[in-house]
Amino acid sequence: MPVSDNVRKRMTQGSWIRRMFEEGANLKNRYGEENVFDLSLGNPVMEPPPEFHQELKKLMKKPRPGMHRYMENAGYADTRAAVAVQLSHETGIKFCGNDIIMTCGAAGALNVVLKAILNPGDEVIVFAPYFMEFGNYIDNHGGVIRVLPTDNKFIPKLDALKAAITDKTKAVIINSPNNPTGVVYNQVFVRRLGELLRIKESQYQKQLYLISDEAYRKIIYDGLPYPPVFHHHRNSIVVSSHAKDLALPGERIGYIAIHPDCSHHDELMDGFVFCNRVLGFVNAPAMMQHLIKNLQHVTVSIADYQKKRDLLYNNLVKMGYSVVKPQGAFYMFPKSPLKDDVAFVDELRKWNVLVVPGQGFGTPGYFRISYCVEDKTLKGSLAGFEKAAKKFKLR
Repeated sequence: MPVSDNVRKRMTQGSWIRRMFEEGANLKNRYGEENVFDLSLGNPVMEPPPEFHQELKKLMKKPRPGMHRYMENAGYADTRAAVAVQLSHETGIKFCGNDIIMTCGAAGALNVVLKAILNPGDEVIVFAPYFMEFGNYIDNHGGVIRVLPTDNKFIPKLDALKAAITDKTKAVIINSPNNPTGVVYNQVFVRRLGELLRIKESQYQKQLYLISDEAYRKIIYDGLPYPPVFHHHRNSIVVSSHAKDLALPGERIGYIAIHPDCSHHDELMDGFVFCNRVLGFVNAPAMMQHLIKNLQHVTVSIADYQKKRDLLYNNLVKMGYSVVKPQGAFYMFPKSPLKDDVAFVDELRKWNVLVVPGQGFGTPGYFRISYCVEDKTLKGSLAGFEKAAKKFKLR
C-alpha cells in the first residue's frame, strides 16, 4: 500500500469542514451559486483593510533589494520587533524580537511548537468542541491527544483538567475566541487555569506548557476585553495568524510568541527556529512579513462581523434554536434539533444550506455555522433554517 495505515485512517476520518465545502461546490454547479447557502468553511469573504493595500503599493513602488531572498529562519528582525511592540502594548509585558518567530500561519506555528516540545507518547490536552486539525497536528509529532469536556456554555471544566493531568502531560491547548463556538474565555477562567497548571507543575516537577491558539484574538464583540494568557502562566506560548484579523487566509502568515520569562526560553526558541526549518516551512513568506510589519494595530471591520452575528443569532433564536451567543470569531454552534447531528445537517442540505456537523469538532449533537460570508448568503440561508425549525417543531 502506498499510503501508511495511520494516514489512511486519518484520511478516512477526514475533515467534515472540507467535505461540506466540496459538497457546496457540487451543489453550486447543479443549482447555481446564488441558490446555495454555504456556511461551512471559515474562509472570509471580507477583503483586507485599506491599509494593507497601501502597504502593498508602497512596497511595489519602492521594492527593497533582496526582498524576496531567504532571511533568518525566525523571520525578519524588524517584523518580529513590530509584533513584539504590539504584544507589549496589548499585554503590558515587555516583549522583544527574540520572543517572536514568524511562521506559515497559526497552523504552521502550532506544528513547529509541537514538533519542538513533544517526545513520543507525550499527552496534549484539548477541550471539546475543538478544531479537529489539533488531533492531526499532535499525531504528526508523536503525541497523544486527550480530549476533555466543556460545560453547557462551552467553558472548559477545570475539575476534569485537574484529574486528567499526569506525568505524561506536556501541554494544554486552548482556543479563544473559539472555533467552533465563538466563546471567549474570561479573565477569571484564564487565571484559574494558570493557577491549576502551576500547582500541577509543582506536583510533577516539570514544565506544563499552555499553548493558546489566538487566530481570532482581535475579532471580539460587544467591547469585551481579551485576557492575555501571559499574565497567568509564564510557560505560555501563543500561536497566532493574520488570516482572520487582516483577511489574509491564503497568504499563510502568522507567528509564535513565547513568554519572555518562560522556563528554558532560549532553548525553546532555538528549537522552534530549528523546527521551522526542518518541517519544510524554512521561513514565513518574505513579502507578507514586509507587509504586516506596519499593520499590527490594524484589523478588518469588527462591526461588520458583529452585524452578521446579530442577524443570524437573533433569527435563529426567534425560530427556536438553542444557541450560545458568540462573543468573538465568526462561528456559531447551535444545538441540533436531532440527536444525530449528521442527519440534521443532511436535512438542511435539502434546502441548499450547508453547515458542519458537531461531531466534526468532537461534539455530536450540535452543528457549526460560519458567518464570514456575504450578507445575501446569510440572509438566503434563513429560509432553510426556518423550514427545518418548523419541521422539527422548535417553537
